[in-house]
Amino acid sequence: MVAGLNPVAKLGASLLIAVPLIFTIDPVSAAVALVFELPLLMMAGLTPRQFWLRTLPVWAAAPLAALTIALYGAAAGEMYVQWFVVQISEGSLLLALATLFRVLAIGLPAVVLFATVDPTDLADGLAQLVRLPARFVLGALAGMRLLGLLADDWRSLALARRARGVADRGRARRVLGMAFALFVLSIRRGSALAVAMEARGFGASRHRTWARVSRFGTGDVLLLAAGAAISGIAVTVAVLVGAWNPVLSG
Repeated sequence: MVAGLNPVAKLGASLLIAVPLIFTIDPVSAAVALVFELPLLMMAGLTPRQFWLRTLPVWAAAPLAALTIALYGAAAGEMYVQWFVVQISEGSLLLALATLFRVLAIGLPAVVLFATVDPTDLADGLAQLVRLPARFVLGALAGMRLLGLLADDWRSLALARRARGVADRGRARRVLGMAFALFVLSIRRGSALAVAMEARGFGASRHRTWARVSRFGTGDVLLLAAGAAISGIAVTVAVLVGAWNPVLSG
């Protein structure tokens, strides 16, 4: 089950799949990658409901991006519709199809693989396995932990303003005022947290100890190999059929 693997392996697999697709914009490579990603998505440990809820933004963004390319993309080949700035041609439709598959092939594994990642486990892996600076990793982890408090702070500010009778009119002005108050509160809380973490030795760079050891096992290696294989197969098929279209080619 992919859900129990090391977060660093999930991050690496997502990057191995995404990077080759970023440098090309053809429908073949993205479609092939999407097909071979299906087993990984099915083994991610999500229920069907969780899968669709988590990936809903990707399913919404893909057709919208494709529609934009179809209407306003570079014209090539036979022209079907031309009106004002709208140009629907054979080339723009092909680019739209490539964009649709590309967004799905990059977005779905990134969202699904990270749906079961614990931020603390990811920080442990990045610091212990990837050897990123502990100060940076722990600071980012602390910031992510505080993100959940923003919703509570926003709710508290709204209730406080309503109790004082200043939240009944001028919605735009109220939102701007609350956003500024939340910004100031976040800076104060972040500064206090940074001082507390520094005082407790979280910024130490030498002889650092970790409460949990991050291990890289056989399953993690297999996940990285699967990501590399998906990219390799997708690129190979696109090159063989003559569809490979690098974005930096002239």
